[in-house]
Amino acid sequence: MEINEELTARARKIRILITDVDGVLTPGQIILDNDGNEMKAFHVRDGHGIKMLQRAGIPVGIITGRKSKVVEARAKELGIEPHLVHQGALDKLIIFKELVKEHGYADDEVAYIGDDIVDIPIMSRVGLAFAVGDAEEYVKEAAHLVSARAGGKAAVREIIDYLLKAKGEWAAVTAKYFC
Repeated sequence: MEINEELTARARKIRILITDVDGVLTPGQIILDNDGNEMKAFHVRDGHGIKMLQRAGIPVGIITGRKSKVVEARAKELGIEPHLVHQGALDKLIIFKELVKEHGYADDEVAYIGDDIVDIPIMSRVGLAFAVGDAEEYVKEAAHLVSARAGGKAAVREIIDYLLKAKGEWAAVTAKYFC
């Protein structure tokens, strides 16, 4: 992703990252076993990126249209605060507006990652809108930046690395890895 002055200025304002799940944190497939149990595949590097962002003091939230125990478990595992996890969001924009109002964020302090048409209303409001590399073309057009990686293939990590670097947090968060 190309870092330029305008996008760096937008990134510096970001106080929270909100993401969709299916097609962003996962490759987008919904896998059901013979008993109707849902399974999802998450990329481990996305999870580590979320932890790095949290260490930089930037919380992560989830707004997803589907409801899944798997998402609840993954969010808990990653330390995403339960009040920032919103599943079954039939109108994501309503949830977004409630979340930012309740937690005192301005729209331009929010970064959002999406992949499909239902994400565009939020993407059009936030300070920094990202689309994953395999998002629908009209979603990519609505984004400020598009990842090179596809959803579920460490696209979220790519975006988080960008945010950490643009905000000047990269060196502090990664210091223990580059001894």
